[in-house]
Amino acid sequence: MQTPAAFVLSEAPITAPPPAFAAEEGAEVQFLGVVRGVEDGKAIAGIDYSAYLPMAEKMLAELIARGAEVHGSHRVFIQHRLGFVAAEEPSIVIRVQTKHSAAAFDVCRWYLKEIKTSVPIWKNPVWSETDH
Repeated sequence: MQTPAAFVLSEAPITAPPPAFAAEEGAEVQFLGVVRGVEDGKAIAGIDYSAYLPMAEKMLAELIARGAEVHGSHRVFIQHRLGFVAAEEPSIVIRVQTKHSAAAFDVCRWYLKEIKTSVPIWKNPVWSETDH
């Protein structure tokens, strides 16, 4: 099984289709990151996400290829929202399918860490009208 480079950077809402497993897969882990309503102790309306798309897309493709080298056979889908994402709405989803559950958790955690530390996606809190 190969790791397909499946990612989306867009303003589209995040939806979660039902899992479809390959014959050798027995586990799926999904991480859903939701915008909290508080940032640095202050109420926010949401977060405005921006990215340098050519570099972010290149880095996500490279990250997925490296994930296959580091973690072996698995499938992954990553969607990160861009633009304004309101508090309590999902801003990122990472879905990992593997043969075994422990690997799925480990690989999903690895992708989240790598995205947060290496992909050029920036967040700008949009403060709530009541908390300037």
